[in-house]
Amino acid sequence: MPELTPRDFRTMRFLLSAPNFKAMPAADCAEVAFAGRSNAGKSSALNALCEQTNLARTSKTPGRTQAINFFDNGRFRFADLPGYGFAKVPPAVKAEWAKLIEGYLAERDTLTGIVLIMDARRPLLEFDLQLIEWGGAYGLAFHLMLTKADKLSRNEQHNTLRQVRRTVEGASVQLFSASKRTGVDEARRAIGALIPADTE
Repeated sequence: MPELTPRDFRTMRFLLSAPNFKAMPAADCAEVAFAGRSNAGKSSALNALCEQTNLARTSKTPGRTQAINFFDNGRFRFADLPGYGFAKVPPAVKAEWAKLIEGYLAERDTLTGIVLIMDARRPLLEFDLQLIEWGGAYGLAFHLMLTKADKLSRNEQHNTLRQVRRTVEGASVQLFSASKRTGVDEARRAIGALIPADTE
């Protein structure tokens, strides 16, 4: 598609929340999924990219997102996947989240790529690597956003970026800070690259 503009992000609106496959919207336009560990800064990143304060609800409580939340701008969609990791929920609920996420990656025909949100201080933890393996098995492209980069020194930022690029071949990688708005333009360009050129 043509290069995305800030307006493509600012016009994103909440569409619906789907706790299961039957509740998902019709698969009739390109979708980019946002995934990440609980409290990695996924909601804050979405809000910063879309220049909206409360598009995606943020919370200090891990595991706030318990369904796939869809956002739409009339041209393409974002799908905000449930946060995974240390959320204080029963194991059975965690298992359902994992099932929902993997099923979405495997069966959603209009899913064109994944933005994986990771805390720059703790990247590539077990479930991050599992998600990359799942997505790779289904031929999905990844963009890796290392959030909260402002918490690291310049040297730490450089080393972390280099480590992640070396570990995950074929994915684009960047540093990002929602609070400082660092990396917003770079992220928007990378997200545009995940969306097919024929999307209108």
